[in-house]
Amino acid sequence: MYNRTLMPPSAAHDSRQPASSFGARLLRILRPSHQHTAFSATVLLMGSVMASRVLGYLREMYIAWAFGAGHQTDAYFAAFQIPDFLNYILAGGTASITFISIYTRHVSRDDQAGAQRAFDSTITIMSAVLCVGTVFLEIFAPQLVRLVFPKFAPDQIDLCVHLTRILLPSQIFFYAGGIVSAVLLSKRMFLYPALSPALYNIFIIAGGVVGARALGISSLAYGALVGAVVGPFLINAMGASQGGLRYRLSFDWYNTGFREWVRLSIPLMLGVSLVSADDWILRYFASGGVGDISRLNYAKRLFAVPISILGQATGQASMPFFASLWEQGKRKLFADTVNQTVYRISAASFLASAWMMAAALPIIDLAFRHGHFTFIDAEATATYFFVFTISLALWSAQAQYARAFYGAGDTLTPMIASTIIVVASLPIYRSLFHLYDVTGLAIASDIGILMHTVVLAWLLHHKKMVLLTELPWLELMKSLAIAIVATTACYGIGREIPLTGGRKADVVSLLLITVVWLIVVGLGLWITKSNLLHELRRVKSRAQGPAAPEPIVDRTTGGVDS
Repeated sequence: MYNRTLMPPSAAHDSRQPASSFGARLLRILRPSHQHTAFSATVLLMGSVMASRVLGYLREMYIAWAFGAGHQTDAYFAAFQIPDFLNYILAGGTASITFISIYTRHVSRDDQAGAQRAFDSTITIMSAVLCVGTVFLEIFAPQLVRLVFPKFAPDQIDLCVHLTRILLPSQIFFYAGGIVSAVLLSKRMFLYPALSPALYNIFIIAGGVVGARALGISSLAYGALVGAVVGPFLINAMGASQGGLRYRLSFDWYNTGFREWVRLSIPLMLGVSLVSADDWILRYFASGGVGDISRLNYAKRLFAVPISILGQATGQASMPFFASLWEQGKRKLFADTVNQTVYRISAASFLASAWMMAAALPIIDLAFRHGHFTFIDAEATATYFFVFTISLALWSAQAQYARAFYGAGDTLTPMIASTIIVVASLPIYRSLFHLYDVTGLAIASDIGILMHTVVLAWLLHHKKMVLLTELPWLELMKSLAIAIVATTACYGIGREIPLTGGRKADVVSLLLITVVWLIVVGLGLWITKSNLLHELRRVKSRAQGPAAPEPIVDRTTGGVDS
């Protein structure tokens, strides 16, 4: 007879059933009502993020093909700045992160009524506030665009204002969708949130394809607005409704759940995280050069693919489990889970960086050189991409450290630290920009995220929440050493194929670099007797076995960065 205190319900069920086929297991994971383990949630979200980023790449590829890298595209990418800032200062961008811990706490105590009241009040009040903020920014968009982008030409200002006004209402749906997504995530229902970013990107692409001839680059903004309604909001609302969640208009300012959300969110509203501010700073300094914002954006968006897979997807899947472990008082398991997650994604990031750095130019050239995007544009973009990829492990690790704080209900500490880091980073961005032009901005971005990650890790250690001494440093150093050797070898072989704009040379260079990378990494893992592959294989058994976090009590219903 199995032990009910150690074996989760899913494991108990499996012990009485014959082993199912891979197809059956896949269909079970894709069922909307499926209660996910940490492993299955991570697999689902990684697959979703991969699909979303492929669509995101197609989106950027289409923009580069149709509009190139110039005044129009600079204005388009800049138009997201003010809407994103509205979302940020009202904690809309982190709504799901902060609300997960609140909703999870109610559900784990079997307080369904309290969870429902917290949901109603939070989504009603803050959506109303966002509506007021949107109207205010619609009115004063011209003045704000001139303030944020003083180097833009008059025609760019006018275009940026027009696009900004189209994009602003989307933040209301991002916020509402984030709260609904938090409900789904807290119940370990990951399918609907996993679909959100893919739908968002599909509508941007569709907007451009259908309306580019009539509306020009404005068609992309209209596509983004419709995508925000359908992706982050509508699909999650449908999932929550099917799972039994209902919404009632409520302006109950005194609701304890809403007041706790405000308490957790105020630091996020008042503070500034480099994770968000980095893009703002890059756009500000790069706004004086024609196409510089666009080329930086293309490099950063492609760099976002591995960040999303290694950092974002893992962080989203881990967040409900971090919150559950902390709420249950399992401090040691909480710390071990965070450390092991950071180790796995950092070690994998080191190895991935080695390949991306060596293959930067053929990757960018194959990805973007179409239509109006030239080989000269590709060379500049590849330089920025090369610099960004150096910091892949840092971007991935900081996402886990931040969620460790959020899971423990502490938003104040990381945001105070992040704000100080942003302020301290500004002179670095300015100095390196003056020394090395736009490449200096990419270098400053790496330095800033290094500071951000180190400080978050040290604060967790200082508070004795997650001890740095228990991080498997030797294993991390093995992966770093392998990555350095692989980068050197791949870069050497890559130089044997001169790249002057030919597709065939790009493909041959990329294939050679990939083969050398696979050989060096494989030999390196074997020679150093690295535990990385073993740890990755153990993730599934740990997530589904006795060491997995206990399931949340409520099982009634079925939860992403766009």
